Amino acid sequence: MKTPKYSRVVLKLSGEALAGCRGFGIDVETIQRIASEIAEVHKLGVQMAVVVGGGNIWRGIEAVGTGIERSTADYMGMLATVLNALALQDLLEKLGVPTRVQTAIEMRAVAEPYIRRRAIRHLEKERVVIFAAGTGNPFFSTDTAAALRAAEMDAEVILKATKVDGVYDSDPAKNPDAERLPNLTYLDVINRGLRVMDATATSLCMDNGIPIIVFNMLVKGNILRTIMGEDVGTTVRRD
Repeated sequence: MKTPKYSRVVLKLSGEALAGCRGFGIDVETIQRIASEIAEVHKLGVQMAVVVGGGNIWRGIEAVGTGIERSTADYMGMLATVLNALALQDLLEKLGVPTRVQTAIEMRAVAEPYIRRRAIRHLEKERVVIFAAGTGNPFFSTDTAAALRAAEMDAEVILKATKVDGVYDSDPAKNPDAERLPNLTYLDVINRGLRVMDATATSLCMDNGIPIIVFNMLVKGNILRTIMGEDVGTTVRRD
């Protein structure tokens, strides 16, 4: 097998994707498949950190209209990401992959608190590190958490796993003629309002020169293909 293109990556998993076809909650079969793909990459010696979302359980920004205060709603969303992280950890360890969960909000009974140098040491010891609870602050998305952790871990790339095979010029679910955009710059994403990551996350990636690859995680083997450097999805970079 060829040598992987990347040696240290951050994989961003959306909460919605973890729900599988159910649309809500944790779909164990979907997470088992993701875990098996991460295990396959782990065998190649690639250092992988994972940032999980929580939209399959709770989306803070959508709860504001219900009367729940935004900060409270966001903290609830952070707790939802911990549920996803623990599920992924359990299934990875059943596959023999050493895994650590670190949370931005301390909850020592179930996970380690986030400590940058400890996380890097875990990666160097070939452990998968799962970052949960976002940045630990309301008003920041888990996409921003992924960009922040990628910068802190000195990751070479962010792999943003979604339910579509890249970024399109319009919504492919509504427009059958929507065109996939294989390559974009950070400024393209910001100026055109493309739904890759929010502006804060994109700007953070731009400032630190961290490429973003958006791909469909529902296609088996795409995580490995992306890490091997195959042309999968949409790549966002400086030029």
